[in-house]
Amino acid sequence: MKACFMGLGYIGLPTAIIAAKHGIQIIGVDINPNVVEMTNQGKLHIVEPGMQELLQEVVSDGRLKASTVPEVSDAYFMVVPTPFKGNHEPDISYVESATRAIIPFLKEGDLYVIESTSPVGTTDKMTNLIFNLRPDLRDKIFIAYCPERVLPGNVIYELVHNDRVIGGVNEVSTEKAVEFYSQFVQGTLHRTNCKTAEMCKLTENSSRDVQIAFANELSLICDKAGINVWELINLANKHPRVNILQPGCGVGGHCIAVDPYFITADFPIESQIIAKAREINNYKAFWCAEKVENIMLKFELEHQRKPTIAMMGLAFKPDIDDLREAPAKYITTKVMQSCNNADILVVEPNVKEHKVFKLTDYKEAYEKADIIVFLVAHSVFKSLPYDDKKIILDFCGIYKK
Repeated sequence: MKACFMGLGYIGLPTAIIAAKHGIQIIGVDINPNVVEMTNQGKLHIVEPGMQELLQEVVSDGRLKASTVPEVSDAYFMVVPTPFKGNHEPDISYVESATRAIIPFLKEGDLYVIESTSPVGTTDKMTNLIFNLRPDLRDKIFIAYCPERVLPGNVIYELVHNDRVIGGVNEVSTEKAVEFYSQFVQGTLHRTNCKTAEMCKLTENSSRDVQIAFANELSLICDKAGINVWELINLANKHPRVNILQPGCGVGGHCIAVDPYFITADFPIESQIIAKAREINNYKAFWCAEKVENIMLKFELEHQRKPTIAMMGLAFKPDIDDLREAPAKYITTKVMQSCNNADILVVEPNVKEHKVFKLTDYKEAYEKADIIVFLVAHSVFKSLPYDDKKIILDFCGIYKK
């Protein structure tokens, strides 16, 4: 069997690699020629433990090839970004563009699957697009939606072992998609329809967003009340039916920070809690930036000089290189813009270089800085000794102080 993956990003490439590892012939397509070139050289352009070795294996034996254009295949997977526009309206133009690119290659009996997180109704829209341009294929191909649900940093395991929700435009399409994924997924494949599958992914991430918003709101309350929020949550979680998450400096990434807007955009009246959670988590990043700016000003007034500040972390979660929608990146940018001539050391141990920020080694930054601002709970940060001679703003629970 030959499968075409449209998009070789944080989900598309690992899924293509795992599928190739399980004997499926893969053509991976990306509009970025550098990504295509690196992939064909067996070089991973993302950070994911263990994936580099698997990529080299499937490229060297010819099971995976990358290209900027699709090829005739038996199955086609849309694994492209679905960001939102400036007004938080979902943007499915990438899904549509990828779909249009493969339509000329479709033939009777083919499978078409959207994995990209999408607003409810996207699969139906793409179905209509396909059949409007290729009426000869009506009722002759299989169309389904199957969202990814993996955790960066543990993708190899979760792509294989996590359950998947698969919703076809009809039952035969669902079964055809189940047949494909059963080749490498050991988790349970749950059958449903495409609209329910689309809403399921949005629901999962919106639920997480609401839970994080509760923790972040608690952190704001505790800061004002003079209570250690980390101790409070630890004690509250001793209750057998309470499980409060840990607060942070906001919510980032390509899922939790984006997906709730796909619900609020289509159901603005009904989605009150979901919308408020988004507001709280966005505000937390703004609040953190203001907190840093105020501490810097206080330091300058007391010491008659500008402080050296270490902004520790840029990624949206610990131990990855993904900066998409990262609140830490927003906070760092806001602090840099508000403090002219301040010595700000930017740290992100999982990224070698950045086109905007000049990066500093985390140990060097910790040693030099007067003010340490922990934004992301990277594992390496937890090895740094607590120095009570420095001003430490711990927004992610490195020291739980």
